[in-house]
Amino acid sequence: MTKFIFQLIGIALMLLGVYLLGKNIFFTTNASPYFWRGIAADISVVALTFGVISIFMFPKTMKMMGFVLIGFGVVFVVYSSRAVLSPTSLWQFFLSISSMVGGFKLLTDSRFGG
Repeated sequence: MTKFIFQLIGIALMLLGVYLLGKNIFFTTNASPYFWRGIAADISVVALTFGVISIFMFPKTMKMMGFVLIGFGVVFVVYSSRAVLSPTSLWQFFLSISSMVGGFKLLTDSRFGG
């Protein structure tokens, strides 16, 4: 029972860390008269979607393909310059990274809740 509680706390800390870091990232779109201007953004959304689907839905042999697709999606988001990163304080960055790492440690470490 205590192992389950530590795993729930770990998941909550990881989600808190992702929220704290992710609330300063905005994805924007830009209307353009040329069809090729939004291709990188479209490819990134499709690659990220199929990457997440393949990680969660496909067998173990296809999970690496999911990570590759997510990597392509991240590269295309950066390439399309449609991800706006707002300034983040060092304290907020420290809290988010600490909670993500601490939550992951609580989730995976067998010493907690043994």
